Amino acid sequence: MSSDINRRTFGKQIVTAGIGLALARTAAPLRAAIGEASGSATATSSALSKVKISNLELSRLILGCNLITGSLHARELRYVTDLSAHYNTDEKVLETFAVAEAHGINTFMTHDRPRVIALLKKHRERGGKLQWLVSPASPLDDYAAYDEEVQRLVLDGVAGLYIFGGHADRAVKEGKIDLLRRALASFKAANVPAGIAAHALEVVATAEQHRLDADYYVKTLHHHRYPGAPRAGEATSDWSEKPPAYWCRNPEETVALMKGLQKPWIAYKVMAAGAIPPRDGFRYAFDAGAHCILAGMFDFQIAEDVRIANELLTARRTRST
Repeated sequence: MSSDINRRTFGKQIVTAGIGLALARTAAPLRAAIGEASGSATATSSALSKVKISNLELSRLILGCNLITGSLHARELRYVTDLSAHYNTDEKVLETFAVAEAHGINTFMTHDRPRVIALLKKHRERGGKLQWLVSPASPLDDYAAYDEEVQRLVLDGVAGLYIFGGHADRAVKEGKIDLLRRALASFKAANVPAGIAAHALEVVATAEQHRLDADYYVKTLHHHRYPGAPRAGEATSDWSEKPPAYWCRNPEETVALMKGLQKPWIAYKVMAAGAIPPRDGFRYAFDAGAHCILAGMFDFQIAEDVRIANELLTARRTRST
């Protein structure tokens, strides 16, 4: 009888300890996000440099949303989206936000999705300070819905707004430049920094040609030196996530144009949706003059990606002095 009780007591203690450890693992990054982390987390946070875009100070590495929203680009590996969705539960997303802040990332960029906005609010309620840059989901030509969404996002506490890349690509392709101008005006009227995202380089070139009042750009950028990348003559149409997979059709031209701009810009898809290692993709983007890199990261990838970004930025500063 005594032996049985001891076994049951021991089992109960093990279960209780396991639950406590799980709660501790979740709570630690949340404490870090609200300034109760250890000195090492604070040191990591201060090490990630920042850049001024409009009136915002953004970390040079920004947390992206695709792994959280489920908008993954996994080529033929269709199960990856389901795998990510099962991993990134609400609590795991909150933990990811906290881990990002603990390592010096101060900005999260996302499409306007109800679940994500709700989680960002909950993160803020827990003491988180992440800035949000958000692209409205409403069609550009539905003026009433677009303006209403902009006002809601501002009330929710966004730091800045930008035109969704797919929307901007389509508007320029169809010659509807005024839709971009109007969306930017809506952002400006709401008194937040106004940006344009794009996959197609023509969007940035057209925006500059028509002197659209964008405060910043968000542009895809990655080289074509990876397995499955387009070869000469293959990247002739819109971006593709099917073989040959690419999101930046003309990287050399993109680098040349973006380097000549006076406006700051954020590079995204720098790893070609996982085909390029972080160090390689980050280096290419920073060497191209990108002010910030937007990268989708699971919580367990953040520390390493921040370390890589810091090493590359430090090396660049050293070379320039």
